[in-house]
Amino acid sequence: MTKLMQLKGYKGWIVTDGSAGAVVQARGIADALELNYVLKTVTPKGLHRFFSPWASVSYKERFGQHGSNFSAPWPSVAIASGRLSIPYIRAIKRSAGSDCYTIILQDPKTRADIADLIWVPEHDRRRGKNIITTLTSPHSFSPQRISDLRENMTADISALPSPRVAIMLGGKNSAYKFLEKDYARLELSLTSMGRLGASFMITSSRRTHRELLHVVERATSNTPRILWTGVGYNPYANFLAHAEWLVVTSDSVNMTGEACATGRPVYVFTPSGGTAKFSRFHNALKAYGSTRDLPERFDTLDDWSYHPLSASKEIAIEIEKRYECRHKVSTFCKKSLD
Repeated sequence: MTKLMQLKGYKGWIVTDGSAGAVVQARGIADALELNYVLKTVTPKGLHRFFSPWASVSYKERFGQHGSNFSAPWPSVAIASGRLSIPYIRAIKRSAGSDCYTIILQDPKTRADIADLIWVPEHDRRRGKNIITTLTSPHSFSPQRISDLRENMTADISALPSPRVAIMLGGKNSAYKFLEKDYARLELSLTSMGRLGASFMITSSRRTHRELLHVVERATSNTPRILWTGVGYNPYANFLAHAEWLVVTSDSVNMTGEACATGRPVYVFTPSGGTAKFSRFHNALKAYGSTRDLPERFDTLDDWSYHPLSASKEIAIEIEKRYECRHKVSTFCKKSLD
């Protein structure tokens, strides 16, 4: 695979509203490019917030003025994620011009020419000359990071008997409704997995609701486990690296993609609801061979393998190609004018 070098060490900005999903994706790209980057969290107010991504940046933020959060010297690369970040990336592109390569993650719901490059997941329908897609979302779990994590197993994970199963919980959202029949199905599945001798590494997220966590706690109560509910050190990265099997709820595109970066079998639990967009995503992963539907009852743990998915590296390679191409065109134009 192409080696990334061109933008290594270049100054970068990550512009988001601070939400975990947006930051994870943007940092994944910046890490893959090896940028020297800073995080810039935006919190527009009132009408500027309501009308994002179409609004302008409020004059109260003194955009471009010395001493403000957004002023020269401009970065070589700026990455924006989330609708509240779009007015800022538009303003950066206008102020910095060709000196800054601008990138938007996810569909900005505006004109494509507001940034040099737009990334959308493959299950999104938007396409265009400056739009690229990957099967999963970008994140910071590169093959090298997964390999490094596997070199050292923490004592609490080492104490768990094999097979070790990571359970990665999302929660209710606008697409998925967790009903009583879903909880019963999940509890039966996890209980049967425990009876086969599995141990569990369970992690919740910000969206994990109490009833879902309670069901998982009950289903795994008679088996060796580590349960993280948001207090203290987050063992998520170690769970991901050391799991021999993974179970993830279908509502989380980011966590599903991170699970598929391991090359290990991934079972997806799908509660009631869903959308066509989610279906396209999960059907594509099943077709790729990384995931299978979580069965209602386990008689045996199926084993399968696949090439780990690394969206951040794919996107970073494409960014470097396009950046180099633009640089060559710019240099040629300058020489022609001289």
